[in-house]
Amino acid sequence: MRQIYLDNSATTPVRPEAADAMREVLLSDYGNPSSFHSLGIKAERIIKEARRQLAAACGVNEAEVIFTSGGTEANNLAVKGVARRHRKRGKHLITTRVEHPSVLNAFRALETEGFEVDYLPVDREGLVSPAEVIAALREDTLLVSVMHINNEVGSVMPVAEIGRLLKEKNPQTVFHVDAVQSFGKLPVDPRKWQADLVSISAHKIHGPKGSGALLCREGLLLEPLFHGGDQEQGIRPGTENTAGIAGFAVACRLALRDREENYRKMTGLKKYLAAEIKRQIKDTSVNGPEEGAAHILNVTFAGIKGELLVRFLAEEGIYVSTGSACHSRRPEPSHVLLAMGLSAEEVGASVRFSFSALTGREDIEYTLEKLEPAVAALRRMTGRKK
Repeated sequence: MRQIYLDNSATTPVRPEAADAMREVLLSDYGNPSSFHSLGIKAERIIKEARRQLAAACGVNEAEVIFTSGGTEANNLAVKGVARRHRKRGKHLITTRVEHPSVLNAFRALETEGFEVDYLPVDREGLVSPAEVIAALREDTLLVSVMHINNEVGSVMPVAEIGRLLKEKNPQTVFHVDAVQSFGKLPVDPRKWQADLVSISAHKIHGPKGSGALLCREGLLLEPLFHGGDQEQGIRPGTENTAGIAGFAVACRLALRDREENYRKMTGLKKYLAAEIKRQIKDTSVNGPEEGAAHILNVTFAGIKGELLVRFLAEEGIYVSTGSACHSRRPEPSHVLLAMGLSAEEVGASVRFSFSALTGREDIEYTLEKLEPAVAALRRMTGRKK
């Protein structure tokens, strides 16, 4: 049976080149980067080179790259690290209702510590208004956190405009951008965005799971999430995941090398799939802007249950999802789609297709071949016409 992987917003397959780099570290360059002998020094050099590559990719200084265990840790370190370190200046925080669970739940945890959080609404396309962000600012606002690309519907937030307006009105307020879904696909530019903190991750760009980074503006103080040694400037203690960092660097290099070509390719695949779904299957609608991120397409198929469609397609070797992998196994409907104004029934009938550089036109053709009969079968089960 063919295997068509269209769940790349959840994770991506590791490129062989990244796996080779990791294998070399695991089997040969396995020293502790903090050790002074030759194996330790070689491991330290591997981390230093990876830091250089990531810094260059995002236009920041090497000292501004803090390695983490992934996007979730980077988001928690940014949100909690700012709030707890600077709480004497205020207790007000701002984010949106469509953020990734690792951001939303970090803010909810801070609310139990006495912080006040404004969760801003979005429009039908999943976009927050820069004007509403600025209107919500107070003198005691410590932090604003807005994602770059939404992981469920592909909305591209106007982070550059938000950053500009924010710093004009309240330059002391820290601006955090979750760029996990955009890094390696669109330019990630903290300087242009005037972002103080930016989160990125390896496993969304064909790197390994368990490796990520927080780009932290030089001079910005953060409260560590936990304590130990002085690795990563003492902000993220613990022996570095040298193999994961090495794989991250290789994946970053390959993603940036082919970024524009891959983005054009994914844009074409997305447009083709969206158009053919609308042509072949009645009562369907695309959620989010069709001109949003090239690698994410969220579709509502009226009259079905999205989780059943996911299972039907999996039996044909096609792997898609109903939303964020961080809560897709839970029964709660997508908070993103609800925030965009969809009904609970519409949310339950929605499925996300997400592409990568490895997705081909033949994968989309095979998906379309199996999709229409699957939707028709599910609609017959509910007594709805095709």
